Amino acid sequence: MSPPSRDDSPFLTGSRMGSMPLVEDSLPIRRLEISDHKKGFVELLSQLTVCPPLSESEFQARFSEIANLGDSHCICVVEDPTTERIIGTGSVFIEKKFIRGGSKVGHVEDVVVAKSARGLHLGQRIVKHLVDHAKAAGCYKVVLACAPELREFYEKCDFVEKNVQMTVYF
Repeated sequence: MSPPSRDDSPFLTGSRMGSMPLVEDSLPIRRLEISDHKKGFVELLSQLTVCPPLSESEFQARFSEIANLGDSHCICVVEDPTTERIIGTGSVFIEKKFIRGGSKVGHVEDVVVAKSARGLHLGQRIVKHLVDHAKAAGCYKVVLACAPELREFYEKCDFVEKNVQMTVYF
């Protein structure tokens, strides 16, 4: 039996018979769990960038590595409880610095919402969750890099353009 489609999910349509709460109130943001591999977590990341499938053992090994970092690396997800699929994710890692008296900086990465769930403000909620996590960890700022076409989205999340990002790929 195939999982319910987006149209079958009262959480993604905003209401069912006019009685369901809006998506903002219906879908909690939580930390990544080992079981999220089977809920389409890696497949969702492939909507963002190159992300080949990971075997169960590969996923478990990487999950363990990241879990051992504790609150220094937070990956959060949004799950549609009707379909039991991950429909949004993002991460923040905390960099410890020598500058500014041994301060910390949060780095937001890998924010993506499933194509079927875009336009429901899940991305903004995820980014806010990550920023709040960094702030609670004592970061003096949070940075991210994005494509030019996403500038407006991140401005809605209170980010401002500053400097230029440079990248070297291997």
